Amino acid sequence: MDRIIRATAADGFVKMAVVDARELVERARQIHHTAPTATAALGRTLCAASILGNMLKEEDASLTIRVQGGGPAGQIIAVSDHEGNVRGLMENPGVDLPLRADGKLDVGGAVGTDGMLTVSRDLGLREPYVGSVALVSGEIAEDVTAYLLESEQVPSACALGVLVDTDTSVKAAGGFIVQLMPGADEALIGTLEENIFLMDQLTTVLDEDGAEALFAQVLKGLPYHITETTPVSYRCACSRERFARALTTIDRADLVDMVEAKEDVEIVCDFCGTKYVFTHDDLRALAFAPKENEE
Repeated sequence: MDRIIRATAADGFVKMAVVDARELVERARQIHHTAPTATAALGRTLCAASILGNMLKEEDASLTIRVQGGGPAGQIIAVSDHEGNVRGLMENPGVDLPLRADGKLDVGGAVGTDGMLTVSRDLGLREPYVGSVALVSGEIAEDVTAYLLESEQVPSACALGVLVDTDTSVKAAGGFIVQLMPGADEALIGTLEENIFLMDQLTTVLDEDGAEALFAQVLKGLPYHITETTPVSYRCACSRERFARALTTIDRADLVDMVEAKEDVEIVCDFCGTKYVFTHDDLRALAFAPKENEE
């Protein structure tokens, strides 16, 4: 079961969240038919959105990450609710590049670095809070770290990984964000940096030892305790009602033209691939229903 696990250490001055997301990233791969490099790029973005979304306090809040680096992957979008359930899509899910010299998937090459990572928090207010940062590497984790420092002024470290199996399915996926709270001892920075530098490869830990083992490695030497565990999944917010409302927002003359064509209209959700069919009768009912502010 995919989940986000949260812990505190050093008397609350260090907070860490780990997401174990193999199933949701595999679901995204199946929906979007992603090639291995694309699977890793989209999967890392989904994992980051899940952790950051889980930090939101408001029940109806949502968080969106957009990555546009000018690379062949095109734009990547991941949306999370306040629990950490996510959905996502990418412009070119078929992108696949040769492995890097170290044998890892070339996510940075697919994403590119000529662009921005943008995080939008919708807290139910009139306007969402939006912050952006220039891409550092296109590898997603380093870019999220830069965003948290520059836009949120929170010293953080982020690691994200997707392990693609020989059959192109997802063998392991997840990541973590560890943050220092205001007033933290400067010595904690050195401890965390050394622990992260010496830790085993992220996806190896997830695959062989489990998500909980990441706490022992990243927080080595620091007393810590688990504070919360939240199940997460790939979850789309689409519905027939939402698409029906969207149809009513188009120009009425265009909607009438669709009615007169006497053909069914099929709408496919970009996030999950669900198909919604609106018949001629459905369209007629929508076209001639009173609009808001109409008598």
